[in-house]
Amino acid sequence: MPSTDARTLVHTAVPTAVAGAIATAIAGGVAGGDGAIGAAVGTLVVVLFMGMGLVVLQRTAKSLPHLFQAMGLMLYTAQLLLLFMFMAAFKDTTLFHAKAMAFTLLATTLVWVAAQARAYMKAKILYVDPEGAKGEKPQNAGSAT
Repeated sequence: MPSTDARTLVHTAVPTAVAGAIATAIAGGVAGGDGAIGAAVGTLVVVLFMGMGLVVLQRTAKSLPHLFQAMGLMLYTAQLLLLFMFMAAFKDTTLFHAKAMAFTLLATTLVWVAAQARAYMKAKILYVDPEGAKGEKPQNAGSAT
């Protein structure tokens, strides 16, 4: 993973983990041990889903740059649907407090998206090829006829 990709992952995962820790402490204080477990599960799910999505998106940007925007939109839609399906699957569980998990999922997802947007705005990524700025004319690769 290139350094810019790893930096983006760190700049999104760390604020999300901090928000998850805060949510876990709040849920533990409000709903007890089950609430803390639910919030921790919610944080873990968001970090895993969104982290895998970011890695997939970065690989798509490298190999298929013309599909980057469409892939990003499809990926975010798929991630939100998967998070919704996860919440629906565990809404009646007795393993942990489901509302604490749901609120933590929502909060940490919002933190992840905001942190990712900030990381991309702060990144110094070239969008112009510096090699093409030398004034050289592109060579034709086709036939000369």
